[in-house]
Amino acid sequence: MSTADQVERFRLSDQYQTLKSSVHRHLIAQIEDRKLDIYGWPAEKIERFVAEQVRRYVLEQRLPVNQRESEALIADARNELLGFGPIQSLVDDDTVNDIVVNGPHNVFIERAGKLYSAPVRFNDDNHVIRVIQRILAPLGRRVDESTPMVDARLPDGSRVNAIIPPIALDGPCLSIRKFRKVPLSADDLLKSGSITQPELDYLRGRVIGRTNLLVVGGTGSGKTTFLNLLSQWIPAGERIVTVEDAAELRLQHNHVVRLETRPPNLEGQRAISARDLVRNALRMRPDRIIVGEVRGDEVLDMLQAMNTGHDGSMTTLHANNVRDAMHRLELLAGFAGYNGGEQTLRGQISAAIQLVVHVARLPSGQRRVMSITELLGLQGRELALRDVFRFDPETGSAVMPREAA
Repeated sequence: MSTADQVERFRLSDQYQTLKSSVHRHLIAQIEDRKLDIYGWPAEKIERFVAEQVRRYVLEQRLPVNQRESEALIADARNELLGFGPIQSLVDDDTVNDIVVNGPHNVFIERAGKLYSAPVRFNDDNHVIRVIQRILAPLGRRVDESTPMVDARLPDGSRVNAIIPPIALDGPCLSIRKFRKVPLSADDLLKSGSITQPELDYLRGRVIGRTNLLVVGGTGSGKTTFLNLLSQWIPAGERIVTVEDAAELRLQHNHVVRLETRPPNLEGQRAISARDLVRNALRMRPDRIIVGEVRGDEVLDMLQAMNTGHDGSMTTLHANNVRDAMHRLELLAGFAGYNGGEQTLRGQISAAIQLVVHVARLPSGQRRVMSITELLGLQGRELALRDVFRFDPETGSAVMPREAA
């Protein structure tokens, strides 16, 4: 076994967790006894202080810790004091897309579309909750027994969801969907095999031509990433208003107004919903409206916007395929209080949306454009759909169906 593997195994042991807790308490005691304001110090001074205190503690307690283990202890002590504890190294790792904490002893990460067990752990439930509170504190949010669930956004755009007992039966859970520092480009998607050049050229033309677009797919399929890509082709002179629950879109335009929903306060009041923002966006003289995801009663206002002069608007929707997406739009409209006839609603949908892009995550972890589909209006009582491109799993590439050629 290599030295690195030995250190990793040591860091997962109960002995190390106990030692790390003792070191953390020692650091807190030193800070409080000496009345130090370390949060105002430069990073280098904090690093030196933590390293000196940890080494002194190891010597005074005569702990059987070698140099590599001591360095690991220093890094973890710093993360416990200033960062996100055991998961700080995962937050700093640009190859990690998602971090999932299922209680104190089960931490998983996603790399390249696949989940792996992470070589870190927490001491106990209270340790997880302490890290959750540290993440939420700068955001002005909190989680406790009265509000055991929270959904928030980090300053870099990463999404955070936390849920604690008594709602979470197996201990506090934390999910972090990290935000890419550099948005994926068309070349990136081509290299990864997520899309073909003919599909890109077709979509670019439709975006420039102000086609109303809907991107559909399951959780983690890359809908928001693809919406970012599509938005890059919007001409620079157009005014765009975006509406999101958690601001993830990174549009490369100068004339963008970004709006974000607001949850209710502690009294359950003053919430700002996506529907409120879409309605307000209509009064802001937008050329296009981009809704990060349609998931509630804002669906009616989004369809109205697409039908009233805001051509080229875009949004995403959770659905397993294009036909399911159409049914889900009808279902959401019903939840939003739509009282008209089924035929009228389908006519509204067909007039509002001209193109649907279906993206999915394959069993291999690869994210792929599965189809690009046109809405051709109503055919009898049903929406008429035609695939312009369709992914062929046998050849591993997109094909153009004969009827679309």
